[in-house]
Amino acid sequence: MTNLIVFFLFGLVLAYIFKSYRNYEVYSKKAFENFEVTKDALRRSDLGLFIALAAKVAKADGRVDTLEAELVSALLDDVSSVFPDPQKARTYLKEIFNEEKDRQENLEHIAVALAQSIKRNHAKQEQFIGFLIQLAFADGKVSKSEERVLSRIAEAMEIDPKLYHSIFDAFERLHAQRATQRQTSIDEAYKILGVSKDADMETVKKAYRKLVRKYHPDIIKAQGKDESYIQEATKKTQEINEAYELIKRSRA
Repeated sequence: MTNLIVFFLFGLVLAYIFKSYRNYEVYSKKAFENFEVTKDALRRSDLGLFIALAAKVAKADGRVDTLEAELVSALLDDVSSVFPDPQKARTYLKEIFNEEKDRQENLEHIAVALAQSIKRNHAKQEQFIGFLIQLAFADGKVSKSEERVLSRIAEAMEIDPKLYHSIFDAFERLHAQRATQRQTSIDEAYKILGVSKDADMETVKKAYRKLVRKYHPDIIKAQGKDESYIQEATKKTQEINEAYELIKRSRA
């Protein structure tokens, strides 16, 4: 199974999640081998409900920006891969995402449905809310509207407020630390991604996504990495992300 949710792009779900659930492999192809891939079935599934919530977080500030779109695209790739007929599953999941991103009135309903579907399993709750917080931090900061959406989801899922704020604050500190560091030079940016200055943007993009996948462990299926690895991979993922953004800006 590929890395199920490539957060895709920014920071890792917190180390304690993996330390406590290193053998957590619920979302595997075997678990879905008899799943009937229909849009309704996907919409009701744990992962379909999660995609719906991700859509609401991504659009909370009024638009899905470039980095969020990249993240969502990789997310859809990896989530759909666990289902029979991944291509069909991805098409339906993308439709669900697009339908739900402009709806906020059913946010609590979907969050409650997800909590009930996973039987309010605390480990799963932490993993899902951790990913959603990451998504909100995709552009380096969380808007008031994004924070309100995240809070509503956490409350509806009955996530311990102290746990929610500990995860949120950890990501906030990480991004604050990165903001104080010097900006990567353009030469360093190409070196980080391992591409030449004359590479076209498609080649740059492929290198970027390959590195993100390499340095970002699953947030659904734990890999059993220790805390030092998680911290180092978090920094590396941010470095890769900044390099990619710098190259994109330089070619705009």
